Amino acid sequence: MSGIGSFLWKISVALYLIANGVLGLGKGGVFANIFSVFGSSAGIFVIIAGVIALIAGVAVLLEMFNIKISILDTLLFIIAIIWAIFFILAVIDWIGAGFGWGGLATLAVYLMILASLLIASKRFG
Repeated sequence: MSGIGSFLWKISVALYLIANGVLGLGKGGVFANIFSVFGSSAGIFVIIAGVIALIAGVAVLLEMFNIKISILDTLLFIIAIIWAIFFILAVIDWIGAGFGWGGLATLAVYLMILASLLIASKRFG
């Protein structure tokens, strides 16, 4: 892929991963929501996911400058799996909440993020 759309897409994926990685290091952000089902032991999972996301985000930025990171696909794939689980839980929550339009809009954003992660991992894109 090339062009301005591809460039902006890569920047957005990288920034999203970096931001959520930093938030995850503080046991917050989207990973805190994803792993909240683990209760009091969620913190370690949040930190691990945050580190992986931070490394993956930096790796995406570096690849934009033709600096290859051999484990990038694996890191992005791990984040995509975590995000897919989160997405499934969000769908279940949306169904339980009564199929509202606001929830559908949120699910659409979550699905775009999942698709971006899968494309970035190059395993499905």
